[in-house]
Amino acid sequence: MSDSPVGVVGDPAVADRLREAGVAVETGTVGTVPPTERVVAVGRQAMRAVATASADPLVLPVDAGRGVRSVARESVPAAVAGLDEADTELHPVFDVSVAGVDAGTALFDVTAVTVEAARISEYAVETTTDTVGQFRADGVALATPSGSTGYARRIGGPVLAPADSVGVVAPIAPFQTNPDHWVVSLDGLSLSVERDEATVALYVDGEEAATVARGETARLRRDRSLRVAVLGESRSRFR
Repeated sequence: MSDSPVGVVGDPAVADRLREAGVAVETGTVGTVPPTERVVAVGRQAMRAVATASADPLVLPVDAGRGVRSVARESVPAAVAGLDEADTELHPVFDVSVAGVDAGTALFDVTAVTVEAARISEYAVETTTDTVGQFRADGVALATPSGSTGYARRIGGPVLAPADSVGVVAPIAPFQTNPDHWVVSLDGLSLSVERDEATVALYVDGEEAATVARGETARLRRDRSLRVAVLGESRSRFR
């Protein structure tokens, strides 16, 4: 194993356990990611923090979901010891804007949903070259491969392995009996609100980031890829 220090974000107890195993550690927070070549990210918030940082470390996800093939906390020392031999997956990260104004960075998903209960809106989704669909629904989830095992999966979307800019579009409680789900390129994907029966809130990786008014468009642009380590201790995303 390399003698260079390992950054740890998300759980000081994991950092302590690595120190006990003889690993040099730099501890960070979700607001300050250590500038190390390798980072252990504990939880989704820590993964998001690394995804939005300016550095490009190799990331070991810990208890951060199946989509990023996390390892369990008890497996961290063994996984860190094997990082030099790890395979690498590239997970796309997207900038999100509404009406041209920055709304955050998405590693997992972007969700538009009507704020008021029992109210629906009409949405239109387009790629840079094609119209995906127009439908009335409670909302719509746009999931990256990292987020395809989460909420989008619970509403019927497929699980994706990382592949360039590909993602899932899944309507939420659509006003039709047999809704489609689409696998498309998220780079340049646009989502617009066609009716203003209710306020539509936009969530980026689970955090409310903006509202989308009738006629406004939310757009995704690929920013970069996050390098994620895959080892024998990593969980399968498909089970």
